[in-house]
Amino acid sequence: MRVIAWSQNLTPERAAECNATLVDKDTLFADGDVVSVHVRLSDRTRGLVGAHEIGLMKSSAILVNISRGPIVDEAAMVDALQRRAIGGAALDTFDVEPLPVDHPLLTLDNTLVTPHVGYVTQVGYRAFYSGVVENIRAFASGEAIRVINPDVLQSSNLRGPA
Repeated sequence: MRVIAWSQNLTPERAAECNATLVDKDTLFADGDVVSVHVRLSDRTRGLVGAHEIGLMKSSAILVNISRGPIVDEAAMVDALQRRAIGGAALDTFDVEPLPVDHPLLTLDNTLVTPHVGYVTQVGYRAFYSGVVENIRAFASGEAIRVINPDVLQSSNLRGPA
């Protein structure tokens, strides 16, 4: 697979370290078979993928957004999907969550939607929840484990039961 990438901050050297080729934004959307969005939502990224970018995509291309809904112009994306101007979309985030039951994305056969749980795996849940249980047990017994900010323990009542 040939991987191309674009970011406002990506350098050619960093792209090469990740076995990708840096391209400009328009080329990413025009040439990508699968365009996957991986950025934080901020003033700089809100609406980053709009009608222009979606309009550049191949009619067979898939748009994947697992970052945050408002990064992609949802109305422009729905329009392109309904017209089959793009091949499809795989989405785990939306402008409004949970996705309203009458939302057009739920009626499209070229769209895969998950309710903001696309990252969930059995292994991931097991690791996460076992860590939570360990943290609670340690706190209840007065121990401090996985402390991110040790100064807080010294200056507050967060030391657990006396």
